Amino acid sequence: MARPTRPAPLRRTSANALLPLVTLAAAHIGPAATWLPGLRHRCFPGLAGQGRPDHIALTFDDGPDPGSTPYFLEALDDLGVRATFFLLGESAVRYPALVREMAERGHELAVHGWTHDRPWLPAPARDRSEVLRSVAALTDLAGRRPRWYRPPYGILTSGRWAAAHRAGLRTVLWTAWGEDWTADATAVSVRARIGADLRPGGTVLLHDSDRVAAAGCWRSALGALPEIVRGCRTAGMSVGPLAEHRPVRHRGRRHAGTPAGGQDGEGP
Repeated sequence: MARPTRPAPLRRTSANALLPLVTLAAAHIGPAATWLPGLRHRCFPGLAGQGRPDHIALTFDDGPDPGSTPYFLEALDDLGVRATFFLLGESAVRYPALVREMAERGHELAVHGWTHDRPWLPAPARDRSEVLRSVAALTDLAGRRPRWYRPPYGILTSGRWAAAHRAGLRTVLWTAWGEDWTADATAVSVRARIGADLRPGGTVLLHDSDRVAAAGCWRSALGALPEIVRGCRTAGMSVGPLAEHRPVRHRGRRHAGTPAGGQDGEGP
């Protein structure tokens, strides 16, 4: 009896059919590798928020939130510090008076997306629409067009990078974060976590809202804020928004915040 032949051609056909899907998935999620601190700091210092060495950029994500953001505004006033707030578009239009107050107090407003979702599936049209919608909302509310973009969870996909690029925004993540979104975070733990990673010219990430985190966790960031600022000043560094930070470029004229491709132009 003849031995049955293997269905190799069928296997090859199935593999060939899957190849475009695998390629699409890799292209979509590949830039998310910049979430890894070591890779980001070594290869894309501008994306990591590395700026002039005598300055620390102070940034906050996930607001505006009327239950918590005003406490940060008061604390920052007491410290004489201005910061960059990465806002969610849907929250900004829900609390327009708070957004205007943030701008009036001299803080820099930036785009954190329209909603705080995870980008597991490619959605370039939606990414583009939501980033542009957020830019329009903040421009209308604050009277000034935002310059910066940070994706939710810091997960940068090709669609989100392209959306920010098309909107004329520079993408910036962070060099040090406080892990202030957990239920067991405290002011002490947030200060320690920041202190372990922060170097001259770094960008600090904190959160002024608990809307996508453990309830009340923002209090740990608020409690840590004065010591973080004082520690930077004691070390001879000023603290302020990204607009005063001048994030470095990488490899010639390409923006440091560009993980693939990019545009020429001057930094802040």
